[in-house]
Amino acid sequence: MAVAKARKKRVRTREGSSPTVVCRCEEVTEEEIRQVIREGHDTLEAVKRVLRTGMGHCQGRGCLRTIARMIEQETGRPVAEQRWPRSRPPLKPLPLGMLGETARRVKGER
Repeated sequence: MAVAKARKKRVRTREGSSPTVVCRCEEVTEEEIRQVIREGHDTLEAVKRVLRTGMGHCQGRGCLRTIARMIEQETGRPVAEQRWPRSRPPLKPLPLGMLGETARRVKGER
C-alpha cells in the first residue's frame, strides 16, 4: 500500500517543514489520513483499521474528533452522522510475566 511506503519515508513538506501529525500515539500524519479517506476508507472505523489511529495510549481521545472533521471535509458527511469506533478493552488484564512463563512451559524450560 502506498501509505505504508509514505510512512517509512517521512518526507518533508512545504518549504522544509515537517508533516502535520494528527495521531501522535501512532505517528500518523494528516496527509496519510486524507489519502486513505480518498482511497475509500471513509469512516472512523475504516481509517482506524488501515492506519491504527485511535489505537495508541490515548485510545483516540487525542485524534478521533480531528479525523472525523477530516472525513467531513473530504466526503461531506457531517461529524454528527458518523459512527464512533467501539472501545475494545482486553477481556481480562494479564501480567506480562504470566505470558513469559507460559512460553517457557511450552518450550519445556524451567
